[in-house]
Amino acid sequence: MKVAVIGCGSIANAAHIPSYMNNPEAEIKYFCDIIPERADAAVEKYGCGTAVVDYHDVLKDPEVEAVSVCTPNNVHAQIAIDALRAGKNVLCEKPAARTYAEALEMQKVQHETGKILNIGVVNRFNDSVNLIKKYIDSGKLGDVFHVYVSFRAHRSIPGLGGAFTTKAIAGGGALIDWGVHYLDIVMYCCGDPKVRTVTGEVFSKLGVDMKNYAYTDMWAGPPKYDGVYDVDDSVTGLIRTDGPTITVHGAWAQNIGESEQYIDFMGDKAGIRLAYGKDFTVYTAENGALVEYKPVFKMRNHFQNEIDAFVDCVKTGKKLPSHIDTVIITAEMMQAIYDSAEQHREIALN
Repeated sequence: MKVAVIGCGSIANAAHIPSYMNNPEAEIKYFCDIIPERADAAVEKYGCGTAVVDYHDVLKDPEVEAVSVCTPNNVHAQIAIDALRAGKNVLCEKPAARTYAEALEMQKVQHETGKILNIGVVNRFNDSVNLIKKYIDSGKLGDVFHVYVSFRAHRSIPGLGGAFTTKAIAGGGALIDWGVHYLDIVMYCCGDPKVRTVTGEVFSKLGVDMKNYAYTDMWAGPPKYDGVYDVDDSVTGLIRTDGPTITVHGAWAQNIGESEQYIDFMGDKAGIRLAYGKDFTVYTAENGALVEYKPVFKMRNHFQNEIDAFVDCVKTGKKLPSHIDTVIITAEMMQAIYDSAEQHREIALN
C-alpha cells in the first residue's frame, strides 16, 4: 500500500515513519514538508520515497491510498479534508483540530466521502490501556464512579514562543497538547460515556514573562523570545458523564517539583492507577485484607500498533476505535473546558 507522510517533524520521525517502515504491507512514496530540507532529510535517512513541498502533489497521485498528517494543528483540518476529498484515507495526528468546529467539519467530510479518517489517539492501541479496559469491562472494578486525571510537570513548556505556545497555530496549550491523550484514555476505558456537563478554568501564568521563565530543559525548544505565548500552561476541570465523573488537573508548568502523570480509575470493588505510558497497579480488598498487585505483561510499541491497525483498516474497511466518530467527543470536551473558562460558567452538552 502506497502511503505519504505530510509533515516531517518530530512526531513523524519518532513514530509514523519508523512504524510504516516496519510494516511489510506499506511503502512510503512521499515525504512532504513545507521546509524542503526536512523532506529531503527523510528521503536520505530512510532510503525511500520522493521529497515534495506541496501536499497537493501527493493528493494528485492515484497510487497513494493513505496519508499521515503530522503537521502543526492549524492545518490538520484543511489537509485532512483535502485528502479525503481526493479519495485518500487519513490518519491525522492528535488533536483532530484546533477547535470542535474544525473537527466537526472533518467528520462531515469523512461522512460525505466514505474514506477513513482516524485521529492519532495512540493510547487506544496501548497494551496497558487495553488491559485496563478489559478489567473495567469484565467488572473487576465494579462501578467506576470517578476518574482522576493528572498530567502535571514542573516547568516543561515546549518551545516557548513557538508553534506550541501560539494559540492561532496550536489552538491551546497544556489541555489540547497533553490533556487530549488523558481524556481520551478515560473515555475509551469507560466505554465512551455520554458527556453531560463540563466546567473548567485554564491559566496562562508561568510562561507569560518569557525572558524570566526558568527551566532545566525545553522539548520543542529552544525558546523564541520574540515569539508568542498566549496559551494555557495549566488547567483544572470537572466533567460529568453518564458513567464516571472525571476530575482534570493538568499543567505544562507548575511550581511543584514533581512530575505527576497518571490516571486513577476508582471503582467500588477495586481501583487502578495507570502510570501514563507505562504499567498500572490494582488496589482492592480480599478476605478482609487490603491487596495491591501490578500485572506483568509484554508492552508493545503503541505507535507501531496504531500504524499496523491503520494499514489493516484501509485494506479491510474495519472501523477502528480511533475513528473520527468516536474521537469527536474528546474535541467537544476540550472545547467545553475552554468555553467554560472563558465564560466562567458550567457548559451543558446535549
